[in-house]
Amino acid sequence: MIEPDWPAPPGVRALVTTRAEGDLGGAALRATLPSEPMWMKQVHGAAVLQRKDFSKGNPEGDAAISVVPGEVIAVKIADCMPVLFADDAGSVIGAAHAGWRGLAAGVLENTVAAMRVAPTRLMAWLGPAIGPRVYEVGEDVREAYAGHDYAFAATRPGHWNLDLYAVARQRLMGAGVRNLFGGAFCTYSDRERFFSYRRDRGTQRMAAAIWLT
Repeated sequence: MIEPDWPAPPGVRALVTTRAEGDLGGAALRATLPSEPMWMKQVHGAAVLQRKDFSKGNPEGDAAISVVPGEVIAVKIADCMPVLFADDAGSVIGAAHAGWRGLAAGVLENTVAAMRVAPTRLMAWLGPAIGPRVYEVGEDVREAYAGHDYAFAATRPGHWNLDLYAVARQRLMGAGVRNLFGGAFCTYSDRERFFSYRRDRGTQRMAAAIWLT
């Protein structure tokens, strides 16, 4: 498992499972967490969920926040980026599932707004995602990111490599979040540690989880 390298308050715990723990971390994840995670039905959108939204099972959404100790928020990942959030007082946490569609739709900005604290008091950690040297996309994705030329590198006609981490940093900075960490992984290239949907075309996923103690 990977623990985020960030200066989160003592009452904030977070982790990301790896290939070694198996699909969604399996028994190793459950043994570490204080409760069963609140799983979302991820749809590559920008909806942010709260505790009441989970009362009838697994609602559709791609981010969640919590202020309740022992309540675990989790996102499933296998190339899309998990972004974990905490405020400097350890009073509110968040987690977002940020692929190219979610980033373009504003999932990170929506999560920052839902946490209801000054963005300057927030910190964000960018977890394992497909890296900028291998994430080739087509014209449709480039069109969705008009004005984000800094994040693209041409590869062949009609195709570019996209830097999801660069987009996430720009979006978070634009939302007022200045304390940014992580962003040095590549799920596709690091076969030993990570599952990758683009590389393996499999159904196995990792989990990024965060909770208040």
